[in-house]
Amino acid sequence: MEKSQETLLIESHGARNCGTVPVVRCNPPLALAPMVGLSHSALRLLILELGGVGLFFSEMLSVTRLPIENETVSPFLCRTPAEYPFFYQIFASPDQEILPAVDRLQALNAQGIDLNLGCPAPVLRKQGAGSFMPLEGVKKTVADLRAATNLPISAKIRLGRELDEQKLISFCKMLVDEGIDLLTVHGRLQGEKFCRKARWDWIGKVKSVIPIPVIANGGIFSVDDARKCLNQSGADGLMLGRGAVCKPWLFADIAKSLYNHNIPAEVPLDKIYFRFAELLEERFQPERRIGRLKQFTHYFAGNFTFGHHLASRVQNSKSIEEATEKAADFFDTAERRTSA
Repeated sequence: MEKSQETLLIESHGARNCGTVPVVRCNPPLALAPMVGLSHSALRLLILELGGVGLFFSEMLSVTRLPIENETVSPFLCRTPAEYPFFYQIFASPDQEILPAVDRLQALNAQGIDLNLGCPAPVLRKQGAGSFMPLEGVKKTVADLRAATNLPISAKIRLGRELDEQKLISFCKMLVDEGIDLLTVHGRLQGEKFCRKARWDWIGKVKSVIPIPVIANGGIFSVDDARKCLNQSGADGLMLGRGAVCKPWLFADIAKSLYNHNIPAEVPLDKIYFRFAELLEERFQPERRIGRLKQFTHYFAGNFTFGHHLASRVQNSKSIEEATEKAADFFDTAERRTSA
């Protein structure tokens, strides 16, 4: 399959108070993954400027904190109208009340709500959330969420604790029966690290038996990876995570190669980096900038032969001004080395 549908349609299959049932259109069907400390407004805007992204997800948000967060200053909630369509990802324990969080997200003009059912982080284990939520808790939470909103509801999962096709299929069918409208499948088991190759063919096992759109996630770092993932999974779209942080132009490359999108000319690496720093200054308070620049640089430095020098210089910086000055010196040295 060289090319799938250019527009992914996400339609809500349940309505609250018989209101209008929204349909979200994603063109191209390429989504930015929810990543802690990375999927914030500055990165989203950078990727949007480079082109090729069709759907955004927030960092994961606690349903207990959401109702009291101030969207004008919160780094987790701040968003521009350009970041659209936009799904907010939430995590919850089975015993937590979700209605206040849902009402808040609707007030924030969410296009959809995503339920985190795949994160294996230890902090979620303590709460019985993410991939640690028991089956009955998942059913209850999804049902409560479906009853609380007419927005499209999505869920993000992994393949399970062990490879068990029957159990995986049964779980996904249950999610559909309870009202999920979109499913993102990360092609790794719950305990597997990112170094483990994603099982795109197992995503295909899910796609072949459920009637809602499926997005494939995991191990996509190039156009060739994207093509192979679509071929093996038959997915309706792709979700890019770490690959898009390392190469924010990856969306553009995939959209151009697989979906025939007309993307502007390539942007030099140093300009991309400094534009990201500018967006951090535009979108966040001073104390929230340098940490996010350091986290981004950890990935972005992989584009350079001696990128560890860039990462270490930025890591040792105490301000975004100091970091960008050191980065400018690195880029200048890298350019001279390349032209020598």
